[in-house]
Amino acid sequence: MENLKRPREDSFLSDMCKTPEKRVSEAPRSHEDYKDWGVEETCRYLEQEGFGQWQQRFRDEQITGVGLPYITDSHMEKMGISPLGVRLQILHCLKKLWQISVHRMKVFNDPIHGHIEMHPLLVRIIDTPQFQRLRYIKQLGGAYFVFPGASHNRFEHSIGVGYLAGRLVQALHERQPELNITQRDMLCVQIAGLCHDLGHGPFSHMFDGIFLPKARAGHQWKHETASVDMFNHLIAVNKLESMMEQFGLVLPEDLFFIREQIAGPKHTSKGVPDSQDQSSWAYKGRAEEKGFLYEVVANKRNGIDVDKWDYFARDCHHLGIQNNFDYKRFLKFARVCEVEKKKLICTRDKEVGNLYDMFHTRNCLHRRAYQHKVGNIIETMITEAFVKADPHIQIEGSAGQMFTISTAIDDMEAYTKLTDHIFQQILYSTSPELAEARTILHNVMYRRLYKCIGQTQPTSQIITPDDLVNLPREVANASPENATVMLKPEDFIVNIINMDYGMKEKNPINNVRFYCKNDPTKAIKIRKDQVSQLLPEKFAEQLIRVYCKKTDEGSIAAAKKNFVKWCFDRDFVQPQDGDIIAPELTPLKESWLRNDDDDDDNGKGGRSMNGVPIHLKKRARKELF
Repeated sequence: MENLKRPREDSFLSDMCKTPEKRVSEAPRSHEDYKDWGVEETCRYLEQEGFGQWQQRFRDEQITGVGLPYITDSHMEKMGISPLGVRLQILHCLKKLWQISVHRMKVFNDPIHGHIEMHPLLVRIIDTPQFQRLRYIKQLGGAYFVFPGASHNRFEHSIGVGYLAGRLVQALHERQPELNITQRDMLCVQIAGLCHDLGHGPFSHMFDGIFLPKARAGHQWKHETASVDMFNHLIAVNKLESMMEQFGLVLPEDLFFIREQIAGPKHTSKGVPDSQDQSSWAYKGRAEEKGFLYEVVANKRNGIDVDKWDYFARDCHHLGIQNNFDYKRFLKFARVCEVEKKKLICTRDKEVGNLYDMFHTRNCLHRRAYQHKVGNIIETMITEAFVKADPHIQIEGSAGQMFTISTAIDDMEAYTKLTDHIFQQILYSTSPELAEARTILHNVMYRRLYKCIGQTQPTSQIITPDDLVNLPREVANASPENATVMLKPEDFIVNIINMDYGMKEKNPINNVRFYCKNDPTKAIKIRKDQVSQLLPEKFAEQLIRVYCKKTDEGSIAAAKKNFVKWCFDRDFVQPQDGDIIAPELTPLKESWLRNDDDDDDNGKGGRSMNGVPIHLKKRARKELF
């Protein structure tokens, strides 16, 4: 029975997949890299397998590794290899090269991408506490409290990104062998995709976007930076360097490459060379001729990357929202072209409309789900609870040192233990110092939420983070003269939401390059007016939402009037229900009576507002003055 036991996976990997370190002259490289073998490496493999007497025939025909899967019995017969038994043995020997690779791969059944295969090194990374932590961090944070299906986590998203990264690089490799994309390159890009979100904190973007700015004001921190720190920690504590070298990676060069794909080069903030020095190449992991590989996982140039492809498909699936972008079609047309001496990932000219749809889908997801007014206020309330609980939560890190929720980012050992579970830890606590935080989370669970009293937009100058501090006081002071309920600044919460196509006010398609069917080597730029007249004129806007912490009917009614009066005073866009809330105010503002050219509901060139035609509203305004 002992002989029937399956050998341990570690033993199998070490026996079958071990790559001699830089011994090119003695033996061919890893079996997994056989497609990169030259003629001599192919011949050495034959000699290693006991067929050295035939290697000259392979050398004479200039057969390299990429051609090995296509060799048949008839080919070898023409080469003069005989008898038949020898030819069959050589064929069996060659088949081992790709069969080894297939047997090592592990299959994951993903609800979005189906059955996907993962390289054993990726599986080894997945099976670490630092990566498994992502199972307990919600992909969409507080949106799960609004969309019951949005229960997916960063864990499955990261696996999906790693898979898609491999798909895109493989597609480019097969379409353009001249790019010299190696198995090392593919594996590094997949690792970067797999590990790009290791640094997310509890409730994902709520942690770095809302909680940390309140808990550690002025502290500059991004989850991408933490992802690199966590990746370094993962490699070190799990001693994965030797395994990475076994699979053909070259350290530390490939580690630089992986880190740079996640967070960009160290000396720049956006992952691209400084504008003053465009001639220099900012990256250390790969030379500029392979710069297109940095556009796969996190594309700083135009935002089209596999990270978005996965979360579009995955989030839409779990939210119940239609996804209008098909990444499989992009894979069919992706190719690398040279643009101003730089190699960039481009797509067919006919795909430009689909890319506008892709960014429109992104905007719709933000508008309908990511920035949902109830989901946002739930995250605001959870943040309030975390801030109050922060000094009283203790997390053990390296060398027994203790950290709080906000300081755990300084120690990856402590940060590994920080997930969404902190919500339940506070909710079910009995400690008196956590009483205030516990009450807030109980209100979230019982749906006793702060009420959204309105949404508006600035008409000219945008609201800056510095302005945000004074806005609750402004809303509280914007009380109508006949107000019976007086509200305080602490009764209001003002949220500023910046909506865009991913590059602030810029059109991301301006940074995309296309090629035509007639000349796929020449990259071109396509202007917006060459695509459609119905595309957006602006690519960024700002939404302003105001919430009231008091939830009784009298306070809500008074808060809504304050909000309309505040919009009136600040010359913001009229709230959609402004005519209902404060009909005595809306006729007084000329800009709120603006007539739309295509709106002629009343036969007199004016739309109806609160059941009153605009021309009568204007007459009322004149009478008031």
